[in-house]
Amino acid sequence: MPNFKNLIEKMIRSQILAKGINDKNVIEALRSLPRHVFVEEAFMELSYSDLPLPIGHKQTISGVYTAALMTSALELDKNSRVLEIGTGSGYQTAILAKLASKVFTIERIRDLSLRARKILERLDFRNITFIIGDGTIGCSEFAPYDRIIVTACSPAMPPALLNQLKEGGIMVIPLENNSAQNIFIVRKKNGKINQKIIAPANFVKLIGKSGFGS
Repeated sequence: MPNFKNLIEKMIRSQILAKGINDKNVIEALRSLPRHVFVEEAFMELSYSDLPLPIGHKQTISGVYTAALMTSALELDKNSRVLEIGTGSGYQTAILAKLASKVFTIERIRDLSLRARKILERLDFRNITFIIGDGTIGCSEFAPYDRIIVTACSPAMPPALLNQLKEGGIMVIPLENNSAQNIFIVRKKNGKINQKIIAPANFVKLIGKSGFGS
């Protein structure tokens, strides 16, 4: 059995600190999470490498650096209410839940949502609400959200998510343009949207009403 504690420290040194991420809260969240429990057993020994790994249903768990970068860009605090689009493996959800007050996470694939919920409940998370449905339309029931994170690539900003983002809020989302993907940070201020690219991306497509179709 690998020494996962050592693998986590190596991951933080080589994939997080070495690439310029020094957000102490994000690093501590990563340090506290056993990433290997979120991947399929066949990929367990690769779980601390900076690779997107398959989790079934043609979906992946994002590389560690990407997860850390997007989380850091959200500027979370203990009062943040976060909407996550794409529960996936639940790893990103866990990072968010370590840093925020409440996480609402939407997953369109029922099996993935149920599996992630089982893992996260086993890890004793109690501040996560799991929703099965179309993430591109968000969840108006619990809106507005201080922060929104989208973990799949969209062809455009989903209007419902912009509407559900609180004034002064931040959304981090990968967008595709001319077959190229980039991660955008979006700020809503005085009713206006300001956006900028923070990194190139390589995500699965966001499926739904305001995504790449059904």
